[in-house]
Amino acid sequence: MITHVGAFVAISALIAVIPGPDTAIATRNALIGGRRAGLYTILGVALGLSIWTLATGAGIAALLRASEPAFVALKLVGAAYLVFLGVQALWEASRRSGPRGTGPVARRSIPPRQAFRQGLVTNLGNPKIAVFFTSFLPQFTPAHHASFGALVLLGALFCVIGLSWLTGYTIAVARIGDFLRRPRPRRVLEGVTGGVLVAFGARLAAEHR
Repeated sequence: MITHVGAFVAISALIAVIPGPDTAIATRNALIGGRRAGLYTILGVALGLSIWTLATGAGIAALLRASEPAFVALKLVGAAYLVFLGVQALWEASRRSGPRGTGPVARRSIPPRQAFRQGLVTNLGNPKIAVFFTSFLPQFTPAHHASFGALVLLGALFCVIGLSWLTGYTIAVARIGDFLRRPRPRRVLEGVTGGVLVAFGARLAAEHR
């Protein structure tokens, strides 16, 4: 049984618009690789959130939260991956992204499988989601009745809300990227998104539960 569905939806919508690692990698791929790359990144994020939802319902996320070594290990792996993606973007920004002039530069190809993998690993490498799900979702179930079905249903609803926002946002970003795909703006975009990913990785590594 679920209580206060309206409040849950409202709070979930507010949380969904707060930028995080998932938003950063989707933004970067949509700006550089276009709408297709952005949407495949979101599919990866969706699978990651689905896994976290099932893990929360089954109690696995709570075990991860309770295990300091496992939590820290996953956190460091996720942080290292974000830093890797950020450094990769900064490297691309340092290279000449296109011929001099004012003409548009073609999108840099980001294979769908690569975009999907980046979204999936970025999401699964963030154990803060386990902390969030295990503390947030039970608040909307009756006391002592946080069943597998109720937790999974709430997690699925949260995923739908978050991914709906992220999909619309990514499509808009991809359209903006069509206007900014010129040599200098493209280098700036790579540099900014690379720096943001490195910052998220560093913050994830330094954060405590």
